[in-house]
Amino acid sequence: MHVMYVHQNFPAQFGHIASHLATRLNWKCTFVTQAPPGTSDGIERIQYKLAGGATKSNHFCSRTFENTIWHCDGVFRALKARPEVRPDLIVGHSGFGSTLFLRELYPDVPCVNFFEFYYSPHDPDSDMDFRQDLGWEIQEIKYLRSRARNAMILLDLQNCQVGYIPTNFQRSKFPEIYQPKLRTIFDGVDRNVYHGFNEELRPPVSQRVHRKIAGIDIPPNKRVVTYVSRGFESMRGFDIFMRSAKLICDRYPDVQIIVIGTDRIAYGGDEGYLNGKTFKQWVLSQDKYDLDKIRFVGRINPLELARVLASSDLHIYLTVPFVLSWSMMDAMSAGAVVLGSATSPVKEMIRNGENGFLADFFKPEEFAEKAVKVLCNPDEFRPLGRAAEQMIQEKYSLDAVLPEMLKLYEEARTMPTEPPHPPKPVRVTATPVAPSASPPPRPSAGKHSHPSGSRKSPFRG
Repeated sequence: MHVMYVHQNFPAQFGHIASHLATRLNWKCTFVTQAPPGTSDGIERIQYKLAGGATKSNHFCSRTFENTIWHCDGVFRALKARPEVRPDLIVGHSGFGSTLFLRELYPDVPCVNFFEFYYSPHDPDSDMDFRQDLGWEIQEIKYLRSRARNAMILLDLQNCQVGYIPTNFQRSKFPEIYQPKLRTIFDGVDRNVYHGFNEELRPPVSQRVHRKIAGIDIPPNKRVVTYVSRGFESMRGFDIFMRSAKLICDRYPDVQIIVIGTDRIAYGGDEGYLNGKTFKQWVLSQDKYDLDKIRFVGRINPLELARVLASSDLHIYLTVPFVLSWSMMDAMSAGAVVLGSATSPVKEMIRNGENGFLADFFKPEEFAEKAVKVLCNPDEFRPLGRAAEQMIQEKYSLDAVLPEMLKLYEEARTMPTEPPHPPKPVRVTATPVAPSASPPPRPSAGKHSHPSGSRKSPFRG
């Protein structure tokens, strides 16, 4: 079996699955990506390059689609130059449009698309209108763009044999007409990396000695709180977290809060409201924070991140109703007690008081109250962390979801790739239309435009 994965980034959502198939099942796996070519874990990376992209001459609302078409073009050209590559199945991330043109190269090869989000303006349980508390006025043009952002996603929905989505919340956002074509299958947490280390890194309070966590010396009497986000931004509630963290430090002085991530904005359009500041800079300018107790350690590698999460007494996670971050599931897999925002994607995973805690997204006071309760007696709440780890092991680990993924692959292979009886061509007689005096100007492939709120990677983190 030869599976071809397509994603602009490597390893993204597919790398750990491809590695498992290549090393354990001896399947052939290739990965078409913008990452440099090479081979790792038995996976050949085929690099594609963009020859163009959206420019300022494109309408603001069509630039996302223009960029995805150039991804389609790059993937198509890279594989056309490799005629010896003949997959049995194509698996690609929708949204970038990377698999759309491959039907021309592989007309008989079924396609599985991975979907993450369907944009719905003015949906109260979605990302655009959730942060009313900030008082930021959303420009009309962004609502208009939101209505156009699903263009490539809809083409992928039509083109693929079957698709899958990580959570039921995310799946619920897709049009009803396509629901029969979609399955809910989580990406899969790699338990070889994210696990509880048998409680060795988080011993009972009475047995604790000096520890070093994320490069920080932690004396036995200190409690550890963690927060992880790819970018410090409003979509992931960074401002709410910081207000909560300040309250926690005031009420429980013997605490070390470790913040992991980068000072960037991955989603939304925060930068349009900050007068040149990053969201982190803007948040820190709103109040005084003890940056000895709240330490920013940057981005760390997965193995170290797993150890930090397995050492934490409490992990705090917030998100607006949007794509669920890997970091929350990784923290649960590491046995952390997670205190999450009571928003739809989080509530799908956390049952309050059973395998974690929930707090109102907009109430730092509630976050702080519940956090301090855990920090006062971490041992009492260890059953919640163990229940979280068990849930990941049984339902969301790579070992748990891989059989579902393989079943999906096999299902796709049995599906027709073209209509069984294509309609006969109809001859149409039409009056020729005289060409215009000059064709409209073709946008330059240079100086690619990335408008506010647009990102190289529109999903996940």
